Amino acid sequence: MAAEYERRRTFAIISHPDAGKTTLTEKLLLYGGAIHMAGTVKSRKNKRAAVSDWMELEKKRGISVTSSVLQFEHEGIRYNLLDTPGHNDFSEDTYRTLTAADCAIMILDAAKGVEPQTRKLFHVCRMRGIPIVTFVNKLDRPARDPFELMSQVEDVLGLHTAPITWPIGSGDRFQGVYHRRQGAVLRFEKEPGGNARKLDSERMDIGDEALPKLLGDEAAGSLIEEIELLDGAGEEWDEERFLAGELSPVFFGSALTNFGIEPFLNEFSGLCPAPRGRDAADGVHVEPSDQRFSAFIFKVQANMDKSHRDRIAFARVCSGRYEGGMKVAHDRLGKTIRLNRAEQFFAQARESVAEAFAGDILGLYDPGLFRIGDTLSTEGPMSFDAVPRFSPEHFGRLQLLDPMKRKQLQKGIAELAEEGTVQLFSEPGREKDPICGVVGRLQFEVLTFRVEHEYGAKISFDILPYTRARWVEGVERADQLLAQRIPLAVQDQDGHLVALFRDNWEVDRAIRDNEAWTFRDTAPIRAPRA
Repeated sequence: MAAEYERRRTFAIISHPDAGKTTLTEKLLLYGGAIHMAGTVKSRKNKRAAVSDWMELEKKRGISVTSSVLQFEHEGIRYNLLDTPGHNDFSEDTYRTLTAADCAIMILDAAKGVEPQTRKLFHVCRMRGIPIVTFVNKLDRPARDPFELMSQVEDVLGLHTAPITWPIGSGDRFQGVYHRRQGAVLRFEKEPGGNARKLDSERMDIGDEALPKLLGDEAAGSLIEEIELLDGAGEEWDEERFLAGELSPVFFGSALTNFGIEPFLNEFSGLCPAPRGRDAADGVHVEPSDQRFSAFIFKVQANMDKSHRDRIAFARVCSGRYEGGMKVAHDRLGKTIRLNRAEQFFAQARESVAEAFAGDILGLYDPGLFRIGDTLSTEGPMSFDAVPRFSPEHFGRLQLLDPMKRKQLQKGIAELAEEGTVQLFSEPGREKDPICGVVGRLQFEVLTFRVEHEYGAKISFDILPYTRARWVEGVERADQLLAQRIPLAVQDQDGHLVALFRDNWEVDRAIRDNEAWTFRDTAPIRAPRA
């Protein structure tokens, strides 16, 4: 069992939108041998879409709107790659997915550096103690000075950097990278037939007299000067600081042209840590070597297979060994269930598995038993810390356009709420017209599309003026909230009282006027125990 979990590497990729996350994902799969030809999201000529974007809306819009799981093997290492949405409107899905990762690849646009969404996702990684590997992308375009980029990462994120590879030029003059650990210059040539296949590289020692001939006098001279400066003033590599989230190894390249991808993947297998221990409730610490099987649900996805209308719960295995048909304790339900069917994924494609180990991601067939945050274990119930449910920033009252489709709507909106795609609130007396809360406006478009195409009900949203939700403790009824000048009082899908506000001024007034109540901007994502 130890031999199995020690060769697992489970990681997520985070970035600001348009930094090249989906393209890098494709190229890691290409160089990892999982696919033989990379598609690009924006490809129109050959109609290929990115492997990781399996939802129809993703293919149409050219963006990732849901996390996907991509599992592959490369040189004896089993990778579980968690591809996450880069768009800020879907950041909550990314937050949840990061709970299942042991490491994160942070992608930076070489021209833009650290962007707002990157900062948010970095701080989530820091809160969870996730080590970060940095990949500076888009060197095929004009870029900032690499020293300036490293300084920005340290100044903005407080993260020290230790470059492993270093760029040779940028834009039209980008030739490849220098591998500092190997002391080797890797020069790449653009493929005349496109960037869908692996690139060959010329390799030369940095001290070789023929280097100016390979790179050109100016490029060779600049590289030697920069490496001398880096060796003299740069951070030294320290694995303990990396695992503690204090130091990030940095790689440079271009996912679009494949420059720098192969040396990055070859180094990443040694950097990304094997599964580590996790804390559970009541002070219990679970190591991956524990004989007890344990796992938690971090994502629920409906309708991945259109022909079967199925629901899949994604579970991160934390310890022990999964075996088909095993019985486990379901902590929230307080009962024992049998895990008869489990699958592992390559985006939408799937295959049945008979066993899995710590670090693996399982897709469990879900007849309605699972919710995000559920913990499964053998040898009695246990509970891992739940992912918080964040306060939505946009609210809309759902309008059904065809009254004959009420049942389809109820089924669809309930399943999408259990996925975490939307938070549902009900106003006393208006339960048939639920209020949907989302982090970003684009989620309303996704909801409208999915409810129509997956459940057959057409809907629209009456946008409401509220921008803040606060879960309220110390009060039992909605009318008590309304009596205190709170704009709207609703219940969430678990029956908890929630106050909706238009702005921070209204929130502050409610807190000031009701000192006996507690207003929280997050709620446990785990439902009350049955």
